[in-house]
Amino acid sequence: MIRVLVVDDHPVVRSGLIGMLTAEPDLDVVGEAGDGAEAVELARELTPDVVLMDLRMPVLDGVAATERILRADSSRVVVLTTYDTDADILLAVEAGATGYLLKDSPREDLVAGVRAAARGEAALTPSVATRLVSSVRTERLTRRELEVLRLVASGRSNAGIGTALSISEATVKTHLIRIFTKLGVQDRTAAVTTARSRGWIG
Repeated sequence: MIRVLVVDDHPVVRSGLIGMLTAEPDLDVVGEAGDGAEAVELARELTPDVVLMDLRMPVLDGVAATERILRADSSRVVVLTTYDTDADILLAVEAGATGYLLKDSPREDLVAGVRAAARGEAALTPSVATRLVSSVRTERLTRRELEVLRLVASGRSNAGIGTALSISEATVKTHLIRIFTKLGVQDRTAAVTTARSRGWIG
């Protein structure tokens, strides 16, 4: 079972999300929160596999809550919001969010996003992925991104990469999302293959 914490400041939205998720045989909603501060406390207490996080909330917003949750435990955070501006998307990704989905996404996409996040994979609404690609497509990989990719190529896990570079696993995931969007790929193997074909790594 994938244990999910639902975070949204609108009770009706929370109820709808909970009803939708609990209808899936492999998803278990273990808690709900109405603001970011409550989300941080519940994530610490319940240690869910995935936190489905609203972006704009009172007390503590979704970006700040994401940062605090990922500093404290190994839960994965998927932002679920109505906002798809470049600034919002980049802030969420930089905070360490594994995914960024829009509230008007089809039910099957949202459920698939939660499952993907639980596996440690990026979960991005297509329009969001396009925005991320367009915002970084002219950039080469940074020195740190190349270091991460070399370690991926050597077979290291996200945790192993974090240990080797003295960074958090959430930061490793953020680097990987940026690498994937810059290279226009969906997974680690394709990223390594593409970087090698361009002569960026050995």
